[in-house]
Amino acid sequence: MAAAGPASLRRSHVTHTMAERLLQASRQRRGKAMTAAAGLAGRAAVPLLLCALLVPGGAYVLDDSDGLGREFDGIGAVSGGGATSRLLVNYPEPYRSQILDYLFKPNFGASLHILKVEIGGDGQTTDGTEPSHMHYALDENYFRGYEWWLMKEAKKRNPNITLMGLPWSFPGWLGKHFNWPYVNLQLTAYYVMTWIVGAKHYHDLDIDYIGIWNERSFDINYIKVLRRMLNYQGLDRVKIIASDNLWEPISASMLLDSELMAVIDVIGAHYPGTHTVKDAKLTNKKLWSSEDFSTLNSDVGAGCLGRILNQNYINGYMTATIAWNLVASYYEQLPYGRCGLMTAQEPWSGHYVVESPIWVSAHTTQFTQPGWYYLKTVGHLEKGGSYVALTDGLGNLTIIVETMSHKYSTCIRPFLPYYNVSHQFATFVLKGSFLLDSRGTFTLELREDELFTLTTLTTGGKGSYPLPPKSQPFPRIYKDDFDVDYPFFSEAPNFADQTGVFEYFTNIEDPGEHRFTLRQVLNQRPITWAADASNTISIIGDYKWSNLTVTCDVYIETPEKGGVFIAGRVNKGGILIRSARGVFFWIFANGTYRVTGDLAGWIIYALGHVDVTAKKWYTLTLIIKGRLSSGMLNGSYVWTNIPVSFPKNGWAAIGTRSFEFAQFDNFRVEATS
Repeated sequence: MAAAGPASLRRSHVTHTMAERLLQASRQRRGKAMTAAAGLAGRAAVPLLLCALLVPGGAYVLDDSDGLGREFDGIGAVSGGGATSRLLVNYPEPYRSQILDYLFKPNFGASLHILKVEIGGDGQTTDGTEPSHMHYALDENYFRGYEWWLMKEAKKRNPNITLMGLPWSFPGWLGKHFNWPYVNLQLTAYYVMTWIVGAKHYHDLDIDYIGIWNERSFDINYIKVLRRMLNYQGLDRVKIIASDNLWEPISASMLLDSELMAVIDVIGAHYPGTHTVKDAKLTNKKLWSSEDFSTLNSDVGAGCLGRILNQNYINGYMTATIAWNLVASYYEQLPYGRCGLMTAQEPWSGHYVVESPIWVSAHTTQFTQPGWYYLKTVGHLEKGGSYVALTDGLGNLTIIVETMSHKYSTCIRPFLPYYNVSHQFATFVLKGSFLLDSRGTFTLELREDELFTLTTLTTGGKGSYPLPPKSQPFPRIYKDDFDVDYPFFSEAPNFADQTGVFEYFTNIEDPGEHRFTLRQVLNQRPITWAADASNTISIIGDYKWSNLTVTCDVYIETPEKGGVFIAGRVNKGGILIRSARGVFFWIFANGTYRVTGDLAGWIIYALGHVDVTAKKWYTLTLIIKGRLSSGMLNGSYVWTNIPVSFPKNGWAAIGTRSFEFAQFDNFRVEATS
């Protein structure tokens, strides 16, 4: 079987004939015969040998006589870091299941071997916040967020998928007023352990690997305490990966500390640029690129992925590569928009796009499995590009060849030194157990930006569904009364929390219209991973909205110091949320109001007194039209025609003055442009 790209990845998406046999694929390549190993080699031997004699090119031996290379651990992706799958859960069927099939279903699409998820910690972790299973010390809830659901859907499609968990932020109570998760090592280890136990108890999910703290400091004693805590709970099978940052200083620390060496199973580095360091190799531990790719899912992004999937092993002995992120299912104007393997950011329309990185992943994932082994004989091609070969030890062989050019395979990070790729012929010589007769040689003609998989397997396939609905903008009229008695997900559809956590809430004492609301549930700042705002905020809608009316019922729970807002034209989110501009209409429990041009409250358009107190419901209305804005409280104007020249457009939003309890109900937005 050969799955070949077109003449250039940059000109179109990779096309595939995944389930076709080698000989059929070779005819499609202008009669240039290609073959894999084992039984198919002899059938095309004569033209292949003739081709090898007639053209110049490098010769590359594929041989297992001297043993095998490292064990292959798989290709995967990250959901989280953060809130990158936020909009996926809102998709209607059958489109949601189709997206999941493209990601996880074996022999269909990306066919991922590994799913890594964020252990929600209530903090902003790139594109939003993900809720913790323990907002507070005595609070446990294993049904918040959507990562539990996503892991179950992945397991449903591939029961053998490897599951990993990693914290980015942590709930504030673990820090005891310090922005640091290692204040009490036992407490933090207990918190992480409960997430693993909860995954099993409530969702029948076995977590295979657990991390330390994403791209932040590690504490040697914490790692040891975590291992002891897991063992004490009977979780010996859960392996520890560290440190999900750089190769150093974790590698050197392991070489100097035999106990640390013993408790870490995998060294995981982020964006290693396909290279490792001497200390990491000296540990003899498994080496993973535990976060990589992070690139727009265009054809250039696909080229980036195709190059690193091969060269992470060739250059750095990395036996797993995990892409950030799984699916671009967050508002595109948030940081790193469309940096997923595929795009699914329109649940209101059902539209999604199966992008090129899905099929580039398939070149490896559909024709290998964790537990296979790389051959020792892998490497670079003479005129640019690379090749790897893997075997299951039972006679099957898969060869992946890439010739990604520098220009069309640049990743967002790290910096890629210049190199050249040119048209070439590559002759592969099969030896060892792969040589079944005397004719184990074949030649490939390779041009720039091509990706080939040659394999003895016949199980691959390019899955497809009917085209999803056409792309549509966010509805111009949108409302939500949050009247959901038993919500399947804790968050209201399409709201994307950027600081704080907004959850469905039931007012048991209120039999009236505000029995079911949306509540901001944090009253303390989390241990942050990014620069969370001092206020909580959740955005929604179309970033292009300019003229709009936002209405929402609000309920301040904190006497004297509490406050809430509604907003329009909010122009920033994610890790940039602190500097968000827009038009913000605030009311406070001390009987005042304020209109600001930014979330932080530095730009004040108007302020004054209103008849407002805590523990009562009020209806706020914000009207923005052209360069003017007005606001109403309970249907009466509080301020009118305040000039707002910037920003020109942005999302609608709700939020609170600080980390405080507050409720929202009967949200409605109407945009005219």
